[in-house]
Amino acid sequence: MDAATARFIGTIAALPPETLAAAFDHAVGLRRQGGREASRALRLSASENSELDHAVRSALLPRSEELDAYRAGLHSDAKSVCVIAARAVRKPAGLSAEQYALLTAPFTAVGVAVPAATATS
Repeated sequence: MDAATARFIGTIAALPPETLAAAFDHAVGLRRQGGREASRALRLSASENSELDHAVRSALLPRSEELDAYRAGLHSDAKSVCVIAARAVRKPAGLSAEQYALLTAPFTAVGVAVPAATATS
C-alpha cells in the first residue's frame, strides 16, 4: 500500500465516533448525488480491494465496542465509508475530479485533509 493511502486510513480510523458517524451520514446523503456511480467508477484489482479492506478493518476492529456504543452499527458504517474513501485515495486516476471529491467528501466535510487526486496515481 502506498504511504498516502496508509496515512489517510490511519487518520480517518482514529476519528472520534461522532465524527465517523457524521462522515457516514454525509456519505448516505451523497449517494443520490452521484456517490453510487462514482464508487462504481473505481476499478481496483481484487488484491487491492482486499488490502484496503483489511487495513481499514484492522484499524477499526479495536474500536468496535466504542463505535457501537456511540451508535448501534457504527463500526460497520464506519468501515464502509472509510473503505470507499480509501479506494478513491488509492486509485484516483480512474475518477474525474468531481467523482474523487464526491467519494472523499464525507471526510473533507468533517475537516480531514484528503490527499490531492494526483498524489497517489
